Amino acid sequence: VRLVESGGGLVQPGGSLRLSCAASGFTFSRYGVSWYRQAPGKDRELVATINSSGSYTNLVDSVKGRFTISRANAKNTAFLQMDSLKPEDTAVYYCNANFGWSNYWGQGTQVTVSS
Repeated sequence: VRLVESGGGLVQPGGSLRLSCAASGFTFSRYGVSWYRQAPGKDRELVATINSSGSYTNLVDSVKGRFTISRANAKNTAFLQMDSLKPEDTAVYYCNANFGWSNYWGQGTQVTVSS
């Protein structure tokens, strides 16, 4: 079982990044997917959630209108499109897949928003 995040990096305020979460070793299409982030010295927080089919999404208020969560079950991949990035979005971003008692995490990808 693997979840591998990619797409992080350094971006200027107002810029965009697209994070990917590639899954393997389990039936990805059965799992809900969430993106979390953890900034230095802070607790990990839920940012966005999408259900198994992609028909339902939810985002935390601080990223609504700027971030979009999506998935491509045929490619076993989930995405987090991040636009209009702010310095306060700086964090390690983690992908999570969950279904019943099963709960998997990726290793995280660093996003730094700075001029």
